[in-house]
Amino acid sequence: MPFIKKCPECNSIHLTYDSHLGEIICNDCGLVVEEKMVDSGIDLSGKFDKRGKKGRGGAPSSIQKFDKGLTTNVGEISDIYRLEPKQTRKFLRLKKWQERVSTSIERNLRLAMAELRVIASYLNLPNVVKDDAARIYNFVLQRGLVRGRSMESVIAACLYAACRSYNIPRTLDEMATASDIERKEIGRTYRFIIRRLGIKVKQSAPKDYISRFSSVLKLSPKTQNDALKVLKRAEEVELTSGRGPAGIAAAALYVAALINDEKKTQREVADIAGITEVTIRNRYKELIEKLNLEEKIKQKEAEMKTKK
Repeated sequence: MPFIKKCPECNSIHLTYDSHLGEIICNDCGLVVEEKMVDSGIDLSGKFDKRGKKGRGGAPSSIQKFDKGLTTNVGEISDIYRLEPKQTRKFLRLKKWQERVSTSIERNLRLAMAELRVIASYLNLPNVVKDDAARIYNFVLQRGLVRGRSMESVIAACLYAACRSYNIPRTLDEMATASDIERKEIGRTYRFIIRRLGIKVKQSAPKDYISRFSSVLKLSPKTQNDALKVLKRAEEVELTSGRGPAGIAAAALYVAALINDEKKTQREVADIAGITEVTIRNRYKELIEKLNLEEKIKQKEAEMKTKK
């Protein structure tokens, strides 16, 4: 930070340096004396130079990479073949030996982290969930819990556990579609992992799915709020106990859409929620019977016929 004696506007010497914004601000008049300043302090990315000090070169370390991004790899084959013949042979030999000296855990992590990024990208998951899933997979791999199970099913189970930890609603059917692994296999692996690692996850609530489902179905904010009200009443009469959260949330949205005359078929709602039409139909019948919504829906239908 350069030495500044006083504010040019009010001549005050009470100045504050904001390292996050890169600005120097006058405490008395609020003038931004300097802005867009370059931070010459240490970098917290985790990179170190030859002297063991933190430097500013390279990308930050990431647990999503098998080596945490701290090692140097010999270039890609396509790049190596662009070199002179003598250099090409040299680097091909180096690349071969680099792959040979890596351990089985490193090879497993290399493939697993690539698969994790593909599935997470398909599901549009935030970076914090990917980091948590990578951390869980590292624990599973170090304890030898991957043996006897496919790497893809373990990765999908780790991502599902991370989503549950951060209250990000993703169904097992969505995980199965993204990973091309059967739903039952992912669920079985997920239960095994949380039991062996002692991971405590919260039970998904139906209201967590409302926002995403209504967004995909392009329903109005009023319909979304009405669906939340239906869910609240359903919880009061203990109608949500022992039922899948995605199914009860989808049924509540279907009911709210009918009330607000936003026609959506049971098939459309079921496809978005990853459940069957039979489940939607059963949850729908339970909601209108227990919450006495049948008369309200009939009245709404009658009003619409009158308008037509």
